[in-house]
Amino acid sequence: MSATSSYEGTSQEKKYKGVRCRRWGKWVSEIRVPGSQERLWLGTYSTPEGAAMAHDVASYSLRGATSLRKLNFPSMLPPTARTDLSPRSIQKAASDAGMAMDARFITSREAALNNETLNISVDDYL
Repeated sequence: MSATSSYEGTSQEKKYKGVRCRRWGKWVSEIRVPGSQERLWLGTYSTPEGAAMAHDVASYSLRGATSLRKLNFPSMLPPTARTDLSPRSIQKAASDAGMAMDARFITSREAALNNETLNISVDDYL
C-alpha cells in the first residue's frame, strides 16, 4: 500500500486492495465471493479510504479471521462486521462502513482547510 496522496488532480494514487478510481474521480470497490465467479458490488465513494473500508468489511464478512492480515485498515474494522451475513447484508454493511469512512475523511479534510484559512494573519500579507 502506497502512502502517497492523491485525488485532487495529481497522478499518484493511494493503492488499496479492492479499490479502483474511475476516470471521473470517484472510487469504487467490489469483491469476489470465495469459491465462485460471483462478485459483490460494494459501491462508489468519494475517497479511496471509503472504498477500502467497504472492501475490508466485505472481506472479513466473507472470509472471517483469516482475512485480518490482508485488510487495508485491520485496526479500524467496525464491531458490526460479522461473518454470518447474507451477500445482500454484506453489501449493506460494507456500504454503511464505506460511507462513514468517506464522511470522516471529507469532514477532516474540510476542517483542515478551514483551519488553514483561519491561521492567516494580516502580517502574512505585509
